Amino acid sequence: MFSSFSNSGSVPFIRYSFCFGLMLIVSGMVVSASAAPKTQGFSTGSRDPFVTEINQRLDQHWKDNEVVPSDIADDEEWLRRVYLDLTGRIPSTEEVRRFLGEKEEAPSRTQIIEELLSSDEYISNWTTVWTNLSIGRQTPRRVSRRGMEKFYREAFARNRPWNEVVTDLILAEGHYEENGAVNYLLAQMTMRDEQVLLTAKTAKLFLGQQLQCVQCHNHPFNQWKQEQFWQFNSFFRQIDKIDHRKIDPDSGRRVDDYSEVVLRDFSGPVHFDRRDGLKQVAYPIFNGESVNPDVTTDRREGLTSLLAQGERPAIASAMVNRMWSHFFGYGFVNPVDDIGPHNHSAMPELFDRMADEFVKNNYDVKKLMNWIVNSKAYNLTSKFNPGNEFDDPAAGETPLFSKMYLKSLEAEQLYDSLLVATRADAAGRADYEEQLNRREQWLRQFVIEFGNDEGTEATTFNGTIPQALMLMNGQLVRNAMSMEGESFLQQLKNNSKLKPLEKVNEVYLATLNRYPTSRERSALTKLFKGNPEEAALQDLLWALLNSNEFITNH
Repeated sequence: MFSSFSNSGSVPFIRYSFCFGLMLIVSGMVVSASAAPKTQGFSTGSRDPFVTEINQRLDQHWKDNEVVPSDIADDEEWLRRVYLDLTGRIPSTEEVRRFLGEKEEAPSRTQIIEELLSSDEYISNWTTVWTNLSIGRQTPRRVSRRGMEKFYREAFARNRPWNEVVTDLILAEGHYEENGAVNYLLAQMTMRDEQVLLTAKTAKLFLGQQLQCVQCHNHPFNQWKQEQFWQFNSFFRQIDKIDHRKIDPDSGRRVDDYSEVVLRDFSGPVHFDRRDGLKQVAYPIFNGESVNPDVTTDRREGLTSLLAQGERPAIASAMVNRMWSHFFGYGFVNPVDDIGPHNHSAMPELFDRMADEFVKNNYDVKKLMNWIVNSKAYNLTSKFNPGNEFDDPAAGETPLFSKMYLKSLEAEQLYDSLLVATRADAAGRADYEEQLNRREQWLRQFVIEFGNDEGTEATTFNGTIPQALMLMNGQLVRNAMSMEGESFLQQLKNNSKLKPLEKVNEVYLATLNRYPTSRERSALTKLFKGNPEEAALQDLLWALLNSNEFITNH
């Protein structure tokens, strides 16, 4: 019961009293109250005048709502947050040390932001984010995840204007790997569905509108009515999918080959059943503007033109709200895809200004992210103070963004952060293909599908027993505890230049991206007495990886 982690392939035995004692030491680190707030005059170093305007509006918003914002986050807290949000992983110990200026002059926060936005990991992370949003984590049959990723990778690498990305997705046709955008359509197209799922998904993802209720009847709290749903649906009725098969030369059996989206002849209205049992027709109309329903007209082209029209196009507002939600855990409007007069906005003036500026800057996604992460709100600590304790959107309150709200790590963030912290992949000695298989197997443990019309998935670490057990004793964590190969602990053990408590510093930097506090250091000194160094370091690493501080973005 009190033996240390085993170096064999068996499930490790944990010295529970020791490890959970360590977990108690580091628990609660991100929820305690901060000292008196100090935000006046703060700047990340950005010279963008719109960042200054955002900060001025935030200051006024907090004053109007009589809320005292939290203090500015310290460098370690902020660095971990921005790495997770922009690149999908925690920073390495070397990256933490560089930002703290231990070896050279420390870069400013805005310099770090620029570096991350220019990195390959930024492209990879956002490719994953939007691939998951577009086709889900569990790839539908006859959909090419590789093709979808290729499309988004190119879009984020070139920083293509968001309205052009949306246009390409809606107008896509052809082979699902030659034109990766096709996979967005294929993922929503099912037999005899009449593009209902595609209609609802497009409105939800790119317009910030939930239409699942108005498909069958008028909803009292939605600005869209049943007729408008079917008018929007009629824009997608000129496309169809073809699934191609081929002969497998080894087995002689017919197997799946590829799928494609093709145009089909369709003219006139669509027909739908009203709640009173009568049938009604609907023509391609969006925001009161109609498109010629003749067979020679490409209705989707007409739709993409209409999407960009108006004083404040919905695709701009939807993207601003979704990005704000990504970085803060809550959007200006919540749920993030339910924008409309029926749903109150937390900061309507700032929300509208950001949407307008986004359009003015040619739908520049990087610039939008740059504004958000350079803002004063994003740079606040997650620790509350007596003046903003009531700012708690998790309890149903309207978010005031006077502190950083805790966010559970997404499955991909947790996996990639474990690799960065522990070099567990080095201990596993797997080739690239096997590493991908392991990653997919890990992610499947976190995906919970809900059987509804939109294929909704829940994918954060939500504390289920199987997830907790996997994080405590799964293969990845067992690899992390390994003293073999090029693992983190093996390298730490062999570093004769470091004293035992200096090695403790390394474990903290690698996992929590900070040094232990004086309270933690004092407690660890006592706990480490009389225990072998190797076993103590293994137990410490295990405790930190399973702490609330590691599995949350704060």
